[in-house]
Amino acid sequence: MAASASDSRRTAAKSDRFATLDLLRLVAALAVIGFHYLYRGAAGDSYLDTAYPEAAPVAIYGYLGVHLFFLISGFVIAWSADGRDWQSFAIARFARIYPGFLACMAITFAVLWVVADPRLPASPEQFAANLIILSPALGQPFMDGVYWSIVLELVFYGWVALALVLGVFDRWKIALVAGWLALSVLNEFFVGSGAMRMLFITEYAPWFASGILLQHVWKHGRSAETLLLLAASFLLSCNMLLPGREWMLVHYGEAIALPNLLAANVALFAVAILAIRFHRTVPATPMVLALGGMTYPLYLLHQHIGYAAINAVAPDLGRWPAVALVTMGMLALSWAVWRFVETPARPALVAMLATASTRARRAFARGTRATAH
Repeated sequence: MAASASDSRRTAAKSDRFATLDLLRLVAALAVIGFHYLYRGAAGDSYLDTAYPEAAPVAIYGYLGVHLFFLISGFVIAWSADGRDWQSFAIARFARIYPGFLACMAITFAVLWVVADPRLPASPEQFAANLIILSPALGQPFMDGVYWSIVLELVFYGWVALALVLGVFDRWKIALVAGWLALSVLNEFFVGSGAMRMLFITEYAPWFASGILLQHVWKHGRSAETLLLLAASFLLSCNMLLPGREWMLVHYGEAIALPNLLAANVALFAVAILAIRFHRTVPATPMVLALGGMTYPLYLLHQHIGYAAINAVAPDLGRWPAVALVTMGMLALSWAVWRFVETPARPALVAMLATASTRARRAFARGTRATAH
């Protein structure tokens, strides 16, 4: 009976879809596209042959779309993990991430291989290494530079899965978040360990943690300890913007003015909170689901393919028609990946992995009983 009641509560909760967050993810992806196409591509990395200096003062803010992704991810992953065992959570996350990643990585490789621009390298060895996503571990660069954030997402998923294995995610959620933030302060301000930064995502922990806390407030209501921890997480996020700002100054010779950067971070939190608070104002229509669904492939596909495409068509079309056409092309390609790869692959992969997991658990149980006798 307890399991049945839990399943019923979970089903009811999951039917309450946050379509507003789907749309907010698309906004975040478009912000990152603006940063790459209109600022970064020609600012310091010279991926683009043409620049957009008139758009740069606005486009430079677009990298904060990644921080918004992490904030949304904290909420959505906490929501997804709620009431789940670790196997079903891990299977759902793998099925969500890998089919789309594999398709987008293969498309990126094919395009870059044909284009053969030395600024955007692609090799069979690089392709093979990227099959595990964490290609630098095998001595190869990411097929597209945006993959670094996917790696951090996977690390986050791993910690959530471990908390589910230990049965502490729901019971100790607030304590775990507090400990994570304390560890982040320790590493970022005192230790400076690159290994800790990678393993515990200490530079971006405040955004993930704030998302988790917002989910906790949404589910359980406001409490003094949760709100205080959320405030601390927000203040820490403001401070954690500084390393990225310093990197921008070194790499590009300019960065967002500090007051404007802090105001932008306030705006990120505000729009996320509003999207959660008023999520029922946007129905989960097929159009909204499609827009949210195509965000992940759009993020994976847009950068290096976009640079190559803009370089190819801008000489004939002009700068602005080129960037507009390429952006529309990326949207269309992303929709196709979502519709014809991710949508059919995800349920099939979940079913296959769930069956394999069940069989493995049964085989393990039989082996344990046989050993006991």
